[in-house]
Amino acid sequence: MGLVRTALRLANFARPELDEVDATALVDTGALHLYIPKHVALQLGLRTVEQREVRLADGGMQVVDYVAAVQVSLLGRSCVTGALVLGDEVLLGAIPLEDMDLLVHPSSLRVIKNPENPNIAVSTAKGLR
Repeated sequence: MGLVRTALRLANFARPELDEVDATALVDTGALHLYIPKHVALQLGLRTVEQREVRLADGGMQVVDYVAAVQVSLLGRSCVTGALVLGDEVLLGAIPLEDMDLLVHPSSLRVIKNPENPNIAVSTAKGLR
């Protein structure tokens, strides 16, 4: 499978008066979180919640800012999540994809709505009755 990129919109959920940012994100189902470059975090006026240590692809470790609350919107769906400030492009990982009930369609290399739930994002909750 090749690289998958998708258009999305980012916003500061805590400060809706600030401008939103349109971006193209690399979609990585092997990554968990949303990653955004420093300039995007600054443009959105996001607040640093804490520092987190990230294991890089080469095995090295790096301490980065963890910012919140980022609203991610695409394909008519949205979620609010934290983001790690790292790299030079937006990277969309598995947690926000799952939160919005979106999938990567491998043959078309596109992000799509879950075909089982085309009208509204569905989450699974298990518990005792």
